[in-house]
Amino acid sequence: MSKNRPSVPFWQNIGYSFLPFADAGSIDMPLSRILRLSLFQITVGMAAVLLNGTLNRVMIVELGTPTWIVALMIAIPLLIAPFRALIGHRSDTHKSVLGWRRVPYIWFGTMMQFSGLAIMPFALILLSRADVFTLGLVASCGAFLLVGTGMHVTQTAGLALATDIAPKDKRPRVVALLYVMLLVGMMLASFVMGNLLMDFSSTRLAQVIQGAAVLSLLLNVIALWKQEGRKSARIKAEQAEQSFSQIWRSFTQGRGTKRLLWAVGFGAMAFAMQDALLEPYGGEVLGMSVGGSTALTGAWALGALVAFAYCARRMSTGSDPLRLAGYGTAAGSLAFMMTLFAAPTGSVPLLFAGATAIGFGTGLFSIGTMIAAMDLSRDGNSGLALGAWGAVQASCAGLGIALGGLIRDGVSALALVDAMGATLAYRATGYGTVYTIEIILLIVTLIILGPVIGLGAQHHNEEAESFGLREFPT
Repeated sequence: MSKNRPSVPFWQNIGYSFLPFADAGSIDMPLSRILRLSLFQITVGMAAVLLNGTLNRVMIVELGTPTWIVALMIAIPLLIAPFRALIGHRSDTHKSVLGWRRVPYIWFGTMMQFSGLAIMPFALILLSRADVFTLGLVASCGAFLLVGTGMHVTQTAGLALATDIAPKDKRPRVVALLYVMLLVGMMLASFVMGNLLMDFSSTRLAQVIQGAAVLSLLLNVIALWKQEGRKSARIKAEQAEQSFSQIWRSFTQGRGTKRLLWAVGFGAMAFAMQDALLEPYGGEVLGMSVGGSTALTGAWALGALVAFAYCARRMSTGSDPLRLAGYGTAAGSLAFMMTLFAAPTGSVPLLFAGATAIGFGTGLFSIGTMIAAMDLSRDGNSGLALGAWGAVQASCAGLGIALGGLIRDGVSALALVDAMGATLAYRATGYGTVYTIEIILLIVTLIILGPVIGLGAQHHNEEAESFGLREFPT
């Protein structure tokens, strides 16, 4: 070994080798630093589980909150999602007295998460009392809005920071590893919070939520420590700065940009429509127990992790991320077919296979489109590019979840009163309608995505020397 070659501790090379995208580390940005930065994704995943999972069930079952109010509060954070592109742009052009661009946004996002979680237990207690119900409703909506806004701001600026500091040839794998850590955070949070709330009480709920608030603050401080360098050029504002509308117009005129964003929207909606339906489908239609239907979420997560590992392997050989996204939509179509036919065949194993394949398709599509969006960034506008991806993805996923529930309820109601004929007069008809629509949306996504598949490979081919590769598949 050459004496001039910088040495890297062996644990940085092999200690995390089991992780997807473990080759994202480099001498300039070792894997330990990337994993420390990824703690902000852990906190985002924790907040997502708390808002969409734990509190969903607790408010409806234990606190007796009307379902429509719970749905309203869960939907509130989605109001911020369309502004992620603007948030990313502001972090791209931020002029800080301290010389930072991303850190102030991540910090303020963290404080919003902390504040929302800190006041949430008291707001929920007020919500459960009839004499102060209105005050509790206002306070709860405010808490959900703070947490949701903090999640979007933190994640958008955090992903942009990772793109800024990662070596150019490692950026796709670094950002993809951060996506893996989001899933890890969600899995850990759901397990820990579920066990802590087994013996439910209002006091225990307050302890769990406020513990999550403190943990979010601590983890994000650790994640940010000495990650972004200070630059004096960021202190003084530029005299001639383009407006957001001008930069957005220039960004969307890029080759394939609009088509990619349309594909992200349709694909996110297609994969998300079943999010709130998979477990009820197993319980209502196939008669699965609570534990059995809960295991479907584990199967979905397993499929997503397999997708990340597969994506890591393909990206290391220079595969086009949009081609991987196309594979994800094809896998999703097959997955929803398996899920759809699980009801008439009465096959629980087929449903588990479908859930695993849905996770696999979702993982490939999400990673592929996110890396493709990152490749669209030019001249330091990575925040805008990743913000645009996040805005479209989150907004359309939220719309898909809402439409999935409405379509399922509406079609099932019609089917059970024999309005659709005796053949379709059973509960699975509503679910089957949603899964059929998802298959159609994924086919539309493939049609939109088709003309831009290969552009990512051409982009990488221009930088093949930085990747150390000579040929890229098209």
